[in-house]
Amino acid sequence: MLNTTRYQPTFAERYPVAMVAAIADFLLVVSAAHLAHWWRFDVWQLSSSYPFAVMISALVVMISLWGSGLYGSWRGKSIGSQLGRMYLGWLVAIGVLLSVAFFLKLSEEFSRQWFLYFVATGSAFTAAFRIMMFLGLRQLRSSGRNLKSVLLVDAGGSAALQLHSGTALDEDGFRVACRLPFSIDPDWLDLLVSLVDEKAVHEVWLCLPLSADTTLRSVMYALRHHTVAVRFMPELGDLPLLNHKVSNIAGVYSLDLSCSPMDGPAAILKRIEDIVIGGVISLLILPVCLCIALAIKLSSPGPVVFKQYRTGINGRKFKVYKFRSMVVHQEGGGDVTQATRNDPRVTRIGAFLRRTSLDELPQFFNVLQGRMSIVGPRPHALAHNDYYKDLVESYMQRHKVKPGITGWAQVNGYRGETDTLDKMQKRVECDLWYIDNWTLALDIKIIFWTVFKGFTGKAAY
Repeated sequence: MLNTTRYQPTFAERYPVAMVAAIADFLLVVSAAHLAHWWRFDVWQLSSSYPFAVMISALVVMISLWGSGLYGSWRGKSIGSQLGRMYLGWLVAIGVLLSVAFFLKLSEEFSRQWFLYFVATGSAFTAAFRIMMFLGLRQLRSSGRNLKSVLLVDAGGSAALQLHSGTALDEDGFRVACRLPFSIDPDWLDLLVSLVDEKAVHEVWLCLPLSADTTLRSVMYALRHHTVAVRFMPELGDLPLLNHKVSNIAGVYSLDLSCSPMDGPAAILKRIEDIVIGGVISLLILPVCLCIALAIKLSSPGPVVFKQYRTGINGRKFKVYKFRSMVVHQEGGGDVTQATRNDPRVTRIGAFLRRTSLDELPQFFNVLQGRMSIVGPRPHALAHNDYYKDLVESYMQRHKVKPGITGWAQVNGYRGETDTLDKMQKRVECDLWYIDNWTLALDIKIIFWTVFKGFTGKAAY
């Protein structure tokens, strides 16, 4: 069964810790520049060209820290590695700033003493901030909060022993909720799935030998209806890996088999994209929405906006908004019948809205709420998910990211009615390709294509 608890995004989901850290770094760097100016010139207020230089410096430091991988997830990371990456980012930023000042011949316009004070104070501020955050999170997690629960599959190796007996695992942000010894018994997979449901774990850690490729495939298939993160923790030692996404969790290497790529810097960039572009588009389309609402109200009785529960990130349901394109009707037994060509339920205004995708415009409110993204897999009705999850392999993996108003599948022609299994399979393939290959440039391309194809493409039903 799907997890259909209503989706209410938390503050941490809307604005990840990494985003808060990035904003804090920017403010700390600006504050350090003011403090350095006060120490050097005995005046807090920046003078002449200093304000512009400080803004550029703060942005360069943020980008350098970003490039050092400092804005990823903090779970399982040591404070030593965090500080090492931070100082590396500062060194890069210093090199960039000095190079720019040299080539643009600006070095004489700024005090060298001020720059030294600024670098020393800024790096000290950002280091102190991370130490405080690290200690605060460790204390919070030691008290049993802000933890991700884990089901540990143990094949008797040293990795499982280290993770299960380790006392510092809570401080890393994880807690082993259940330990399941590996077995070749035919009923073992059913037991694994039942424990995932019973314990409501966030992640499944597979501590298995590298030769367990058949077992891995069986486990992935057994968990195909779940959105838990699955990590493979083989006995690797110092064996180098190429072309694999590897995480280091509490000192143990993990091959991420089924984890969302929208984490750390990607999650921050994705959310900023949704807020900035979504906010601008919402203002631009407001007059169009008012005209559409008036046309719907005058053309047929009923509400202007149609609300329906859909499956969102991690399989949780949320209420999606669309302009009503059908006459008001009731379907028995909880059925959801897709609109088809020449569907008598579709109004004249509704047919135009569907053909041009204008019925999706209210979903920008879902985007600003944090329940959807502008670009992502389209959210399907709950009944459709229950139907297709057994027919299309890896169907539920598309719910590891926020659903979108438009997506790679839609701009490639897989939008509207999915009257055949092949169409749904193609749509899911496009969604999974998008998740694996996400970039900001790809999102911009999809948005551009949607504007063109959404208003000039073939009709969607």
